[in-house]
Amino acid sequence: MSKNLHALTPCPPKGWNSYDSFGCFINEARALANLRVFAERLKPHGYEYFVIDAGWFRRYDLAGREFPGANDPYAVDFDAYGRPVPTPGFFPRGVKPLADACHAAGVKFGIHMMRGIPRAAVAANTPVLGTSYRAQDIAKVTSTCTWCPDNYGVDMTRPGAQAYYDSVIALLAEWGVDFIKYDDIIPVPSEVDAVVSAIERCPRDIVLSLSPGNGHETDGWNSYFRANMFRTTGDVWDDRNDMRWVFTRWQEFMPMVERLPRGCWLDMDMIPFGELQVWNESGPHGHILMNGVGTRRMCLLNAAQKRSFMAMRALGASPLMMGGNLPATDDESFALLTHADVLACNNNGVVGKLVAYTDATNTWRTPHRSQPNTGWLGAFNRHETATQQIILDAEVLGLPKATRIFDIWQQKHLATLNTPLSVTLGPDDVLFARYCPA
Repeated sequence: MSKNLHALTPCPPKGWNSYDSFGCFINEARALANLRVFAERLKPHGYEYFVIDAGWFRRYDLAGREFPGANDPYAVDFDAYGRPVPTPGFFPRGVKPLADACHAAGVKFGIHMMRGIPRAAVAANTPVLGTSYRAQDIAKVTSTCTWCPDNYGVDMTRPGAQAYYDSVIALLAEWGVDFIKYDDIIPVPSEVDAVVSAIERCPRDIVLSLSPGNGHETDGWNSYFRANMFRTTGDVWDDRNDMRWVFTRWQEFMPMVERLPRGCWLDMDMIPFGELQVWNESGPHGHILMNGVGTRRMCLLNAAQKRSFMAMRALGASPLMMGGNLPATDDESFALLTHADVLACNNNGVVGKLVAYTDATNTWRTPHRSQPNTGWLGAFNRHETATQQIILDAEVLGLPKATRIFDIWQQKHLATLNTPLSVTLGPDDVLFARYCPA
């Protein structure tokens, strides 16, 4: 029994999530195809969680199609106790065979959940397992998600409420779930506590991720800290404007870093590399509610932006959750995802802090957890079109002058900081470097 969830995640979790490539429409065949590549190309580098995102419980009339349309009607499938269950259109055998395939490959299986209880289960007034209470006794019909119409919240002041969450977690454990991404839950800390308590009672080890990355309650931090990771941003896509948002949120969360328990991580959202939006060949375009952004494409970030994207997540000790369709992902993306120095910095598990900035540049430093005057730094050119010069000064960085700087991307020694080092960076690029005593 996991009395301490944090013991399961001594370093930021790493894995794959289906949302960026399949929205709410992932199916068993596509999942297995991604699992094969995951086991071959990411697992050897420490990626361990294979996560099915939203929609696995939605029943559509597929009419011979692999994927429904974004606006097709659907029903939520649930069992006799009001708990969501896999829909046969996507997972005809349920998800346990997929979990078994993950475990056979040495991979851990994860699943997405929405806060609360299905509205359809409330309409049917299903019983709460092991109690005399029913769905209408525990549902809080005024507590709804603004972007997903599937569920009502659960009123944690009512008898039977905790028992419902206990039964949900027990069912997921029976399927072999090792990781849960619980969505729409950050705005309701009482339901965060209910989920954590249910996991703590469960005989299976389960890692808990909280979403979305906005709506944090000022009195909710102690609840969020009970989870293994929680989002700090909204959805992040292959758009440099989203990168700007991550920088802003990283800085806003800096005062929180000292309060984070070891094993609880600030989540900068998924990595939208490789092939995205596989389900959406020709439209609609733009933001699609619950189903991502845009049509099928390869990641639109350029090489410099990808380097900055990964350096941010390494320096920020963010969970690394790849989102693209792995069978079609390019080698450049795999090289960044599995770069030894990126992973070493990330596994160090220390959230970097901003040490120098101008209107167009940021420099962040992440110290090594146990080795003095050793660690990593990232000097970012935040400008979209202009080259920038960044000065690395030992005093400003808080380092001794006898500090060596090693360029990770170029794999070469740059200088010792006896005198300030000037670095020229192209638009949206980053100097990602190791530092150590000379």
